[in-house]
Amino acid sequence: MSTMRNIPILAVLLCSCLLPASAQATGDALDPLLKQPLQSPVMVSEELRQFMLKRVPKLPAPSSPADWQKEAERLRAHELSVIYHGWPREWVEAKPNFEKVGEIARPGYRIVKLRYEIVPGFRSTALLYEPEHMTGKMPAILDVNGHGAGGKAVEHKQKRCINQARRGILALSLEWIGMGELSSPDNQHDQIGLLDLAGANGVGLFYLAMRRGLDYLYDDPQVDRTRIGMTGLSGGGWQTMLLSSLDTRIGPSVPVAGFSSLTTAIEHPEYAGDAEQNAPDMRSVADYAHLMALRAPRPTLLIYNAMDDCCFRAGVVKQGVYTDIQPFFALMGSPGDLEWYVNENPGTHNYQIDSRQQSYRFFDRAFHLQASDQEDADTDTEVQTAAELAVGLPGTNLTIVGLARQLAQSIHHDPPAQADASWVEKQRQQLREVVRFEPVTVTHAWPLTETHQRGLESRGYRFEFSNGLSAPGVLLQSAVRPRNGGTTLLISDSGRASMLAEAGNDVNRGQRVLVFDPLLLGENVPGTGDDYSSLAQMLNTVGERPLGLAAAQVAAIAQWLQADSIDGSSTPGARIANPNPAAAPLRVVTNGPRAETVAIVSAAIVPQLYSSIEARHAIASLGELFTHPLDVHDAQEVMCLDLYRYFDFNTLSPMAAPVKIDLAGKDAQPIFW
Repeated sequence: MSTMRNIPILAVLLCSCLLPASAQATGDALDPLLKQPLQSPVMVSEELRQFMLKRVPKLPAPSSPADWQKEAERLRAHELSVIYHGWPREWVEAKPNFEKVGEIARPGYRIVKLRYEIVPGFRSTALLYEPEHMTGKMPAILDVNGHGAGGKAVEHKQKRCINQARRGILALSLEWIGMGELSSPDNQHDQIGLLDLAGANGVGLFYLAMRRGLDYLYDDPQVDRTRIGMTGLSGGGWQTMLLSSLDTRIGPSVPVAGFSSLTTAIEHPEYAGDAEQNAPDMRSVADYAHLMALRAPRPTLLIYNAMDDCCFRAGVVKQGVYTDIQPFFALMGSPGDLEWYVNENPGTHNYQIDSRQQSYRFFDRAFHLQASDQEDADTDTEVQTAAELAVGLPGTNLTIVGLARQLAQSIHHDPPAQADASWVEKQRQQLREVVRFEPVTVTHAWPLTETHQRGLESRGYRFEFSNGLSAPGVLLQSAVRPRNGGTTLLISDSGRASMLAEAGNDVNRGQRVLVFDPLLLGENVPGTGDDYSSLAQMLNTVGERPLGLAAAQVAAIAQWLQADSIDGSSTPGARIANPNPAAAPLRVVTNGPRAETVAIVSAAIVPQLYSSIEARHAIASLGELFTHPLDVHDAQEVMCLDLYRYFDFNTLSPMAAPVKIDLAGKDAQPIFW
């Protein structure tokens, strides 16, 4: 019995004899090394800004109206191909499907309640404000709204629709996804990342939702097709800019405080907007400045606010959305058709009476109406409650998340039993395209800190890459590690400090360990909240992919580790005395599904750099993200357009062969601490 009790003690003594004599990687020693600050959010943010500013598309310089018309058609076609990417043709080309649900009679106008289909299974609601007396062909306005719990019932939207109808205009007020009757956690705008992941560009859903309203008005026999306008505030201003730029059926347009140029958005990430406003590739060829130029020569009134307390302050955005665009209207012979108005009362983020009356003046002139610019005196008393304006939706109505799940369920990944070289190369090339993988190199490894205590050596690095971005990491090793002890790369969703036990264990086993934060993980983030998500989304919209950028950084770090150039920075022009052409591939350990995805994608593209990947707190399939979504706000690299449409871990793994991939890694238990 006593012999049995001594077996564990003997095992510990035996294992300890196999370890370097002076391994001192204790938790107390490692914890401050892994938590030390190496890279500030300000630096990450500035690098990303400079990276993206180089990718802002230039405005064209047409020499004649004909040249611009030709270029405008090319840009429209390109933008629509981006928006409709991955959406079934039959959904895109479907006829408008509206049904009348009810009607409210009011003095001088009536409100018709409508329900309509965006895509099969996903319905929305709308209100059609009609003049009391309808004669002949009438002008129409598509009224859209931005954020706000009231949705289509928000008071300033009701007031303008009422006054439009009393002027003899048909006013169609659409609900917006995520607001009003479509309010749901599963309809939050950032959830469109799941649509991207399934292969349908999420902005397409938002575009179809508003285009259906235009289709309805255009097909209404009482609408004068030559007199259709559009207006909205904030997110509604963005919708107005987008649809009225890309669809020439819309004539006069009044976007209110809804967008900026890409340059301005990069300078002010709080102006970037939501995910749909920075959809993948949306601004890689044509920025919103280009889209504004597409408006020429159609009448356009831009309204911004002097002291906007949300975004898009007039004095900040004017150059990119108005001044830069004036030459296009002049070229088309209509310099006066691009108007600029700054609201000063109240001057905040609003579409209140001053701005509304500017829009009445503008539309009255564009539609050739003889009406007063002034709002009707009884307008305040005409505002209805949200309950009174409710249309109602079926309980089975889809949401963004529900639609993404439906799309994902139709996707199946069946790798071949034996993956031959041609299959692997074809898949690898497609993966490079999907994640926009461009190889980078470590151009400078800044040794910011260095310690040597009780046999434990550490160096804190900021790695600069050839594309202008950087990433932090901490290198750890025992002073007496064997030269062939191997190297492990640790990456965690939660940052370096969360890999404490694994780092300590590996050092004590004689490994060289680099605990690394690739782009958007750990310390390598551009702040928190809106700055984080906006800058990450804008990487997508300029044609990059956070996943590809992070995977390339991991590959570059693997190559740097194999080169064994860890003893400070080399002098330019210096020759490497003893290059290491037979460097061993790295073992990689990840923590969390984001780090897991980055590492496996990197291994699938450059497998020769790695020996194994052990994924802890991992997911077995990207399909799990549709049933148990991550916080999309903080998981930009995983929500990669087309990733799940074409790949899953069961297809990435054979591409990474002979790398051994274990998706069921166990948490490390500290040894000999």
